[in-house]
Amino acid sequence: MSGVGIVADDLTGANDTAVQFAREGWPTLLSLRPDGRPAPVDGVLAVCTDARALGDEAVDVTAAAVERLRDAGVGRLYLKLDSTLRGSVAGQVEGALRAWSARHPDAVAVVCPAYPAMGRVVADGVVLAGGRRLEDGPAGRDPVTPVRTSLLADLLPGSVHVPLPPGGDPGALADALARAGAAARVLTVDARDDADLARVAGAVTRLGPRVVPAGSAGLALALAPRWYPGSGAPGAGTAPRPVADGPVLVLVTSLHQVAREQEERLRVEWGSAALHLAPATADLRDARSLAAWSAAHVPDGPLPEVVVVTAPLERAEGRGDAGRTVAAALADLVAALHAAHPARAVVVTGGDGARALVDRWGCTGIAVHGAVVEGVPHGLLVGGEADGLPITTKAGGFGEPGTLVRAVAAAAAVRAPSR
Repeated sequence: MSGVGIVADDLTGANDTAVQFAREGWPTLLSLRPDGRPAPVDGVLAVCTDARALGDEAVDVTAAAVERLRDAGVGRLYLKLDSTLRGSVAGQVEGALRAWSARHPDAVAVVCPAYPAMGRVVADGVVLAGGRRLEDGPAGRDPVTPVRTSLLADLLPGSVHVPLPPGGDPGALADALARAGAAARVLTVDARDDADLARVAGAVTRLGPRVVPAGSAGLALALAPRWYPGSGAPGAGTAPRPVADGPVLVLVTSLHQVAREQEERLRVEWGSAALHLAPATADLRDARSLAAWSAAHVPDGPLPEVVVVTAPLERAEGRGDAGRTVAAALADLVAALHAAHPARAVVVTGGDGARALVDRWGCTGIAVHGAVVEGVPHGLLVGGEADGLPITTKAGGFGEPGTLVRAVAAAAAVRAPSR
């Protein structure tokens, strides 16, 4: 078994890709300190670049992450892209190829963001989510990294699209990719269903480690058993045992429409049995403002079983530093709640919130165990003030309206009260 390196542009994406390998029996760690020199890899090591909204800087940031993984001895590289291709996709692919070419001069990227289980497919070089073009759905209205086109040729200038050959033989696709790779370094392929993804994964595996597969957790799911045919991780699909009897702390920083619908469903399901904390942007501008707001809104006594902390929607007007300031302040609030009432688990929706929270606690990694539901990984925090605390993360745009309800119930090992 040779090690696998995963480079993702946000923390929730790194986690939901790493979990696909954990479920196949790979020892898997999501490193939260990618600037350090990683130890030699024996299993899967995932790192997060936070490069989604970086623009041209994404090239260098991604290349640096790949270089560190390459120097740690990973035998294969997976580049995790957002399944709706938000953000600096072209820069991430370019950076990954630049660094991987130092080991494999003939390196090529095979890009397929499909995740059929989540309604994301690629057909004739067009990416669809829920049957709609990206620009016509929530991804097109993303307040930070809106997607303006669904055409892979436009999102990845200079790429070559390779149609799936007739039949299901991955060897035929591997031959077609090899021919196209002689003239282009970035190749795109279709995948309308899981069978197509399996064929792409088979072709990538046949072509060897010079190929950098780039896609969502869907392609990772298809690759994990082919790169290392394990027997499945014990307990995959179940949450770690809670370490305390306290509340489940739910942090929602994603501004995605899907995330907000899921958060609303969660609050409806729990009703008055849950505490909802929703400070405004002005309440989060500094420590004094947050302290004053908390004194007025956080109960002095015991907390209910579920506490939902929600980022203000008005922060959509402030990007970059403003968004990070909000996420950091909310992480401070969650950390204060945990210090006063030790949580049994935390559930985070939004990569910026997950990053802010683990940084606030000084965690060095997440030991990835499995998924409570498809696309919603769980594990245990490693290091820092919250060492051993169960954590579940969910990308903002993933899932059905009830996904967050199911994730919280699974992480808490409790059921929503009947009302």
